[in-house]
Amino acid sequence: MSRRTIDDRYELDPLSWRGGGMGEVWFGYDKRLDRPIAIKFIRIDRLPDGKPDKELTQRFVRESRITARLEHPGVPAVYDCGTHGEELYLVMQLINGYSVTTLLDETEIPVAWAAAIAAQVCSVLAVAHASSLVHRDLKPSNLMLSPDGTVKVLDFGIAAALSPTATRLTRTGVAVGTPEYMAPEQAMAGVTSPQSDLYSLGVVLDEMLSGENQFCGATPLASMHNHMGRPPQPLRHRRRDVPEGLERLVLWLLEKSPDNRPTSAVVVYERLLDFCRHLPSFTGYVDAATPHPVRMYAGVVGRIGERLRAGIGAGEPVCSAPAPSVASPEPFRPSDMAVARKDAQALKAESRFTQAAEVLAGVAGPAARSLGEANSDVISLRIELADVLFLAGDYRRAAPEFGRLAADLTERDGPDSDLVLRFRLMEANCHAAIGETTAALAELGRLLEDEKRFGVDEDRVLELRRQIALLELGAGDRIRAKKTLTDLLPDLERRYGSGHPSVIKIIEILDSLDGES
Repeated sequence: MSRRTIDDRYELDPLSWRGGGMGEVWFGYDKRLDRPIAIKFIRIDRLPDGKPDKELTQRFVRESRITARLEHPGVPAVYDCGTHGEELYLVMQLINGYSVTTLLDETEIPVAWAAAIAAQVCSVLAVAHASSLVHRDLKPSNLMLSPDGTVKVLDFGIAAALSPTATRLTRTGVAVGTPEYMAPEQAMAGVTSPQSDLYSLGVVLDEMLSGENQFCGATPLASMHNHMGRPPQPLRHRRRDVPEGLERLVLWLLEKSPDNRPTSAVVVYERLLDFCRHLPSFTGYVDAATPHPVRMYAGVVGRIGERLRAGIGAGEPVCSAPAPSVASPEPFRPSDMAVARKDAQALKAESRFTQAAEVLAGVAGPAARSLGEANSDVISLRIELADVLFLAGDYRRAAPEFGRLAADLTERDGPDSDLVLRFRLMEANCHAAIGETTAALAELGRLLEDEKRFGVDEDRVLELRRQIALLELGAGDRIRAKKTLTDLLPDLERRYGSGHPSVIKIIEILDSLDGES
């Protein structure tokens, strides 16, 4: 049987094909580096005119690069990405082991191992969320338990690449993910945050412990409605050996409102440790007899900070190495800005946004100190830096940059400047992207009042009102969201007609909200 080869490098095993919701996975071999690999292919959606969606390709490349920067042993290494014909592909480390789906099909997962798997996932989510990356599709088939007992989280960034980005929230409202594991706000409005991942983890943990997904319906739509309206059932009604504290933790993860869930993956990780301190044998899935190098490595690393955690040596002096001497920076020259912007443009053309941001950041500070924050050339440099940080997915750094730009330009150009309004919107989008929904809603609410007062174009005002409604849904405030959408609907119908996609989507959401009443 002939073997398909991608880019004269990646040879695919013709018997390894696996289907998936967003594409297909193949196992194969990297001929250049002589190692086994896995390749995931993603279908490129077509636009109404039949042409491929170039925006999807750009998002895929950007998110692949964000994923590649996730340095964590629980995330498969990303080796390469590209396009082949009309398909996108991602080349990854090949993982050996068993998916949690396989475990659920073949055995009853010990309570301690269910907690251990979830705790390892939390350690991955902690790193990802700190990098402004939300998985959006946590489910049993995306979690692999290796023979050494470690867990790998698969498909990180792929769901994110296919979902709306905060660059334009006009596409918010498209639900991406797997209905049986989808957070209520994700199912209803396509809004995701770190708390959405924690909800999905709660569904998976509940299923690992009980053996069934309590929200699974006869159809994908029924499953989504179950997440939105069905109260979660306590675990110990379905499995008696589940500790009461673990049951409470799962119910906390499954809160309908994201604001009522744990504040972070770190909090969940710390709670889970109490339930997996003594792991039983898991014959057939985890090889406890062989001294795996990863466990040897982790055994030492896990001892770091033990004395501090135990309260030992609190009064002992801490010796530290002397701070290394720092070379004096080169004096700033105005021409440095032009050079940096030229270099950044070349990097952006190759979608190397993180590197471009570092180039611009390296000169932005010295330029501001030398010429002043309000200097027109410095302002232009700061704008480019904020935008490229956003494109790189570094929303935590981008948010304050946009905020400072809005404040400085308000003094220079006035509060009704288009740039000021844009930067205020971008700052709110950044907060929304990292799950700070309350802050985002407050900023968008103030922006809406100002845009009405300044007589901004009606289309922009209507879109802002729609964004606010969807974020209210995402925050679990369905009463406010319903009022916002009810008030918005006739204005949208008057402006765009009853057949407009936004009108249809809002009617669907309102019908769902009415069905819950």
